[in-house]
Amino acid sequence: MRLPLLLASLLLPAALSAQSSSALTLWKAGSPAFGIFVPSERAPGATDANGKRLPPLYTADGAKALGANPLHDYLFLNLEGAYDVEAVKAMVAGLKASSGHPTLLVRIPTIEAAGAELTRARVKEVLALGAEGVVIPHVRSASEAALAVSFFTDLRANVWSPKNPAGTVIAMLMIEDKGAVAEMQAIAAVPGYSLLSCGIGSLTRDMGGDAPGAETACKNVRDAGAKLGMPSMMTANDKTIGDRLAKGYLGLLMAGTAEQTDAIIRTGRELAKRK
Repeated sequence: MRLPLLLASLLLPAALSAQSSSALTLWKAGSPAFGIFVPSERAPGATDANGKRLPPLYTADGAKALGANPLHDYLFLNLEGAYDVEAVKAMVAGLKASSGHPTLLVRIPTIEAAGAELTRARVKEVLALGAEGVVIPHVRSASEAALAVSFFTDLRANVWSPKNPAGTVIAMLMIEDKGAVAEMQAIAAVPGYSLLSCGIGSLTRDMGGDAPGAETACKNVRDAGAKLGMPSMMTANDKTIGDRLAKGYLGLLMAGTAEQTDAIIRTGRELAKRK
């Protein structure tokens, strides 16, 4: 499915300008894009001298290596639990020095946890540093979706959306709660953002462990967005990649070791008939 072509677009200040990135080019063509959660370079469970658990570590060298992997259409930097501007800086620097050009998407903390003004400031900061997109998790209602979109429009960010196919910035909203599922149609109808996606892990927990019910809800979220011209992202593994593609998810997101994620992406690309 190709997004409808319209002439209107928003202008982006020079500090926020961006070229169409790898995943965005694929999504504009209605093709699936494959990406990974950016892995921490710190050993799991590492602690300091006092036994305090150390936070995730992301470096420019690590980002450069991830960017050089031709299987990566996008990289998903998950900062929902703890926002880390130095991690964004390191990722952008490493990708600039890399031979590849995967899209960098940064998931920031929820509006509920951080508040509207801090979230607004973080969207501005992430884009100004050079990331191609920002992910807003746990959007709870249509009014909160409209608030999230305002963070981008207030910056005059050139957001790619069904009404702005020439856009270069990705704004992704996530539905991850039962209450938001009930409002999915109204959330989807809010104009001005790029992807409507479902957080299957969080939603399953919020639904009391009802994994089949959460899968159905996520497919309904995908369908709601697709009817309006928006792709949807979903996690996948070696057992689910075929089903995810068959259900029309265009953002396939993997977690695991490099060996594991490379193997899943190769399988996905073969199923999608991508070289």
